[in-house]
Amino acid sequence: MIGKFFHKPASEESDRVPPGQYLAKGFPVLTYGQTPQISTEDWEFRVWGLAKEIIFKWSDFVAMPQQDFTADFHCVTRWSKLDVKWTGVKVTDLMSKLEVDPKATHLLEHCYGGYTTNLPLEDFVREENFFAHSLFGEPLPAEHGGPMRLVIPHLYAWKSAKWISGLEFLDHEESGFWERNGYHRRGEPWAEERYSF
Repeated sequence: MIGKFFHKPASEESDRVPPGQYLAKGFPVLTYGQTPQISTEDWEFRVWGLAKEIIFKWSDFVAMPQQDFTADFHCVTRWSKLDVKWTGVKVTDLMSKLEVDPKATHLLEHCYGGYTTNLPLEDFVREENFFAHSLFGEPLPAEHGGPMRLVIPHLYAWKSAKWISGLEFLDHEESGFWERNGYHRRGEPWAEERYSF
């Protein structure tokens, strides 16, 4: 398995690969359950909870400033992919359009298919985070979270929720799907925050 699909990082890459990780030769797809199929015509993104409720359509997202991003991607299942190229919208650009209650400290990412994952607000609003709709210059495939996913490069990839459909702002931490099933509450790769036990 290691030689065919994964390899150890070369010495010049080792400072970019967290402990216990191998580099993927392709871009693996790991999904629990069915892969949702959502067209851009039907896609909606809802914000609620401790924020003024608003629903964005696809056209609203593509009207925001579009940027290219290059980020390393680390999966809790011990593979990493360096220099993944995405196009999308910075989280901070979306936040400038929201009215969030100052009491909000956390959020729950909601996705088509019922998946959820949690984030502290301070982890969400970092400059390097973005919503991605393109991967290596092509529309984001459904198996990689298309039409839109969130990308949080500094945490393990389960926090970069695929098929994103909304954000629920909260004044407390609420566990998402994998957090309720044994994954770490935060998931920081360099600290190997894989599991809660």
